[in-house]
Amino acid sequence: MKTQNNEELVRLNKFISHNSKYSRREADKLIEEGRVSLNNVIVTNMATKVNDDDTIEIDNKKIWHNPNKQFTVIVYNKQKGELVTKNDPRGRKTIFDTISKQYAHYTPIGRLDYASEGVLLLTDSVDVVNKLMHSDLERTYKLKVNGPITDEIIKSMENGMELTDATRGAHSHTDITSMVFEPFIGYQIQTNTQKFSKIKVKIAEGKNRELRRFFGHFDLDIVDLKRLDFGGISLNSLPSGKHRFLSKDEYRNLKDFIYSNEDSY
Repeated sequence: MKTQNNEELVRLNKFISHNSKYSRREADKLIEEGRVSLNNVIVTNMATKVNDDDTIEIDNKKIWHNPNKQFTVIVYNKQKGELVTKNDPRGRKTIFDTISKQYAHYTPIGRLDYASEGVLLLTDSVDVVNKLMHSDLERTYKLKVNGPITDEIIKSMENGMELTDATRGAHSHTDITSMVFEPFIGYQIQTNTQKFSKIKVKIAEGKNRELRRFFGHFDLDIVDLKRLDFGGISLNSLPSGKHRFLSKDEYRNLKDFIYSNEDSY
């Protein structure tokens, strides 16, 4: 939904989550408790939507937010055993336990699951999150699976496929049961044996556990998954558990993509 001045409206809890240390669940509780004000008026309606012209306060303290045209992106080399969320009710480790607290208001662009590692981008701009999460930018992954890459798998990588039951490889509590897999942009089989295989793949989507579901359909489990690149942004020898800022060229390319596709979502 757009306002007349073409600014994106977002749910209040999403705005708070993207611009503060609070998760979306915690934002809901703050709204429910009457601790959030919109343009100096207390708001308790969970369906409230806001834009960058609005002033949002929590306990009378204004939320800092980026007016979208100026933004910062960092690259984090996610470790295995970390959740991509701000807080976990079960007390498990999250990426924000590792990244400096000064980035507590940053939002991850997409996710890597608990057992995955590699390139994860975070930003202080809701606009950038929305545009990149729903983009067709290439993502490159290195995978290890517990079996052979068969001709049937190769055919599906090259042609794509549609599954009415895509739950093998999905999270046990998922609501997504079917999935359409577009043809892979590319793949390189590095090792192929009956016990395990290693393959590098390029895809242009970031659906929920897409690769685990894809190979799960062929009764293969992904033993290791590492994202090497997202939209031309790679680790560049960044150690596991560390982060870095984008280079000037990476920023230039990213801005060129974002502002040349402003109406793409």
